[in-house]
Amino acid sequence: MRAIVLSETGGPERLEVADLPRPRPGEGQVLIRAQAVGVSYAETQIRAGTLPFPLPLPAVIGAEAAGEVVEVGEGVDAKLLGSTVVGVTGGLGSYAEYVALPAAMTVPVPEGVTPAQALAAGAPGAIALALLHKARLGGGETVLVEGGSGAVGTYLVQHAKEFGAGRVIATAGSAAKRDRTAGMGADLVLDHGPAGWPDELPDVDVVFEAMGGTVARRVLDHLTPGTGRMLYYGLLTGEPAAVTAADLMERGVTLTACSGPGWGGEVFGTHYPAMLDRLASGRSAAYIDRTLPLEEAAQAHRLLESRAATGRILLAP
Repeated sequence: MRAIVLSETGGPERLEVADLPRPRPGEGQVLIRAQAVGVSYAETQIRAGTLPFPLPLPAVIGAEAAGEVVEVGEGVDAKLLGSTVVGVTGGLGSYAEYVALPAAMTVPVPEGVTPAQALAAGAPGAIALALLHKARLGGGETVLVEGGSGAVGTYLVQHAKEFGAGRVIATAGSAAKRDRTAGMGADLVLDHGPAGWPDELPDVDVVFEAMGGTVARRVLDHLTPGTGRMLYYGLLTGEPAAVTAADLMERGVTLTACSGPGWGGEVFGTHYPAMLDRLASGRSAAYIDRTLPLEEAAQAHRLLESRAATGRILLAP
């Protein structure tokens, strides 16, 4: 089968087309013939070696795929054969024609939804829904969505008021993305390009923290004392959030790290199917910037790193 192999970390050119044996599904896994493969910004950081990640090289990177189940492993119901599912690998292996996925981390693609749509919206939408549930918005709060035009940020902006937010502030890095984010429902959109952008923030009640680094610490200064909360789920800067317990105590606010096995189980066990139901019913939409051939994975990474995309970039094996 054709696959994209990373032999050593570095630039996008390190992603090379290779012919590999078709994988066999292990216990609890399904093997799909991929029809759509997701590409994420985190994967560009894994490829570059800037994101801490266990990466046994050479490796086929990629965590999301959708397609037809062509083989099942031990312990998996054979009735899944021939069905179309979308899911995550748990880490690696999706930049390929055939992808092994844990059956427990797959969801059937609903009727009326294409594999590409399910993949484009499934994981980021599920993460957004999980974050909105975790925020426990009581009604009327001001929320900040960092990276409001990104894969997850798009759904946070779009659905925050549905979950009780009164005002939505977001950030985006270009004029086109700021216009798009405003169109999604943000009341105020800031340019997060200048280093001093947090100084423009009014007080906010909830922060969906996606940048990490010193940005998180500076944003913390604008959280409502006593009741403010920061939900930390990403590090677009490539650095962990520079927030200490002393920083939290100073303002009496909370920081929740949205990660780990328990969090992953909640996202993919509960909110992933819910997101696909939203797609099927028209309550959410899939935002696809473009679909490239599998062989153009390096170009997909270049587009993500240039921050030019205004929706998901997918690969078609």
